[in-house]
Amino acid sequence: MIAKRPGTRAFATLVALSALGAVGCGEATPPPKAPEPVAVAPKPVPPPPASESKRPVNVSNDLRALCNLPEAKDAPKFDFDGADLSAGDREVLRGLAKCMTDGALKGKGVRLVGHADPRGEAEYNMTLGANRAAGVKGFLSSLGVAESRLLETSRGELDAKGTDEESWMLDRRVDIEAR
Repeated sequence: MIAKRPGTRAFATLVALSALGAVGCGEATPPPKAPEPVAVAPKPVPPPPASESKRPVNVSNDLRALCNLPEAKDAPKFDFDGADLSAGDREVLRGLAKCMTDGALKGKGVRLVGHADPRGEAEYNMTLGANRAAGVKGFLSSLGVAESRLLETSRGELDAKGTDEESWMLDRRVDIEAR
């Protein structure tokens, strides 16, 4: 019989465990991670081309009849994110101002209600509608209509019905109504 040295078995176990530990601590490269998805912002809808034939000022039929203003042939519209009046709008507003200073609306007031399409934050759209109404008020007052007779307000996107560019154009307007 061969005699074993004391502690040989313990020594062999220690060597084996050390070898396993060395293999486990190696500089193995971890498997590559799958790339994380990148959030891509939606493409903004480009503003529509400016058009002088579209009217963002929507004068109520009652006021049109009282002031003998021409019929609105095109849908009311402001350019996307804009508040500038077109030449056609200024012409309609000149007729309204004349009616308010010398005609059937002399001494009477009107309400200017600004609107926006539903794109953008609600607060921003409320401000945009107010800017549109303020632009109409400023133009009418520059033609001699007392500011006290012009009540401006905004509905922002609250009354918006559009679902695409063609119908959003109808949402971007200022309604002018009798008070």
